[in-house]
Amino acid sequence: MTDTARTILITGVSSGLGRAFAIAALDVGHTVVGTVRKEADAAAFTALHPERAHVRILDVTDDAEVRAAVDEVEQSVGPIDVLIANAGYGLEGTFEETPLADLRTQFDVNVFGAAATVQAVLPHMRARRRGHVLAVTSMGGLAGFPGVSAYCGSKYALEGILEAVGKEVASFNIHVTAIEPGSFRTDWAGRSMIRTPRTIPDYDDLFEPIRAARRRASGRQLGDPARAAAAVLHILDTPSPPAHLVLGSDALRLIRAGRDAVDHDLNTWEGLARSTDFPQEETADDPLRSSIRRPPGQRVREGH
Repeated sequence: MTDTARTILITGVSSGLGRAFAIAALDVGHTVVGTVRKEADAAAFTALHPERAHVRILDVTDDAEVRAAVDEVEQSVGPIDVLIANAGYGLEGTFEETPLADLRTQFDVNVFGAAATVQAVLPHMRARRRGHVLAVTSMGGLAGFPGVSAYCGSKYALEGILEAVGKEVASFNIHVTAIEPGSFRTDWAGRSMIRTPRTIPDYDDLFEPIRAARRRASGRQLGDPARAAAAVLHILDTPSPPAHLVLGSDALRLIRAGRDAVDHDLNTWEGLARSTDFPQEETADDPLRSSIRRPPGQRVREGH
């Protein structure tokens, strides 16, 4: 049992990592309010514990409903100490083949649903001057992969929001953590994955092997959801929790490779990057010097 029992709000607890987080939290003595979309899932969740498992049926894309649900939980269950914004889904398909309507829906759930939940809990946490906000992004929020451009885009957007919010609320003793899982043995690549129909043969050689490999790997992923849940609970008890919690050896490898690629571009093109500043003194080795066409009358040096 944990020394400090908390009230934890977790969105999307019907399956996958959300359910693993909830079960682990209940097992160590926390009170968990879980959100689901269906009545059948609600009954299954409350059966996990007769007193400490509370459920709310919630559509995270309804901003007013999200705020009302958070306010109601604060009144009826108790102050929310921890939020884990987990609700989301995967959308597979090349970017050119993905309808923009599907892209918008992906962002509605993965970005705006999480943002609405975070925004709803912050006034309560800020008033108490304490709290921990966590949201599940993905290794695809720190490194892009072909065939899941919409998904990666949504997770990159959420990463940016969380990193900025963490800096905004730090003085209120509110911690913000982005959870970046790799491939875990959940149904993310199964029933939770929406697959865009193929329409452009030019992408066959690139994408068909990726889609086939993902289907073959479903159910045999490296990541253990229970161990992921234990890792998340561990950082709740640390005085300085991370802003980024990467989960899984595959996530570590792929995120590091992605960041190495960014570092390579930064180092390779550092001179060009610096050349766009107003120069203190133009030099002959300025790579843009000969190509800049200045407006008539503009001086090269306009002060110190």
